[in-house]
Amino acid sequence: LRGWGESLSRQVGGRAAGGAGIGGRGPGETKIETDRRRIRDKMAKLRREIAEMKVSRDTKRQERRRNNIPSVAIAGYTNAGKSSLLNKLTNAGVLVENALFATLDPTVRQSHTEDGRVYTLSDTVGFVRHLPHQLVDAFKSTLEEVSGSDLIVHVVDGSHSDPFEQIRAVREVITEIGGAEIPEIIAINKVDIADPDMVMQILRTEPNSYAFSVRTGFGIEGLIHAIERSLPRPKIEINTVIPYDRGDLVSAIHERGEILREEYLPEGTSLHARVDGGLAKEIEEIVR
Repeated sequence: LRGWGESLSRQVGGRAAGGAGIGGRGPGETKIETDRRRIRDKMAKLRREIAEMKVSRDTKRQERRRNNIPSVAIAGYTNAGKSSLLNKLTNAGVLVENALFATLDPTVRQSHTEDGRVYTLSDTVGFVRHLPHQLVDAFKSTLEEVSGSDLIVHVVDGSHSDPFEQIRAVREVITEIGGAEIPEIIAINKVDIADPDMVMQILRTEPNSYAFSVRTGFGIEGLIHAIERSLPRPKIEINTVIPYDRGDLVSAIHERGEILREEYLPEGTSLHARVDGGLAKEIEEIVR
């Protein structure tokens, strides 16, 4: 919209006759002036919507952090297959489109590890080289999801003619937003149509890389196990008995912790587990 507005500013339009209804041309207003005004109004509306989305995103992100739920950001160059991978992993049913910027606002979905721990997966916009500055606000939600994640699943189009250049481009953006230290998995998609030699070259070059195909399902299980192994693990070890009337706390330990042993006693559920600090404090207050 900004580009169209600037283009119209350089053009000359004819004069319009008389007034018009709401949203139409005013007396003496040219067609181009009307178009420019409508573009300005549309831009203002989009800015308000972006601001409202930010409040909602921040609230949800703070809630996840408060509950110490690990977050995984699915990132990558445009059209690498990120939304398709999210669909495969979570059955999220998000938009899958072979188009630039098809996913502007990140889709966040919940998933579970094999042992029951909860974590989130977020789909993000396809990265490109030299992102125009005027798009930074629109991309802010994606950048925040990536820079605030515990793990980045960097999806690469293995069938592309130069996947290494795309890897470099995405890593440049991740570094610019402060995510260079976040653990990363290179997930090589489309191996069913890729050059096998190129796929092997990526696997040899990138130590934490996995080959898969969303279309055929090849390698998906291995990728899921790699994601689960790479999630941050709770560090505080507890041995406790939770009263049966606090089943909510037992559920929280299953979802946010790592169960090492579980027994059912007359007085409650006996648990040996690893949990995060917040949950350990909550347990301590209950079982004093």
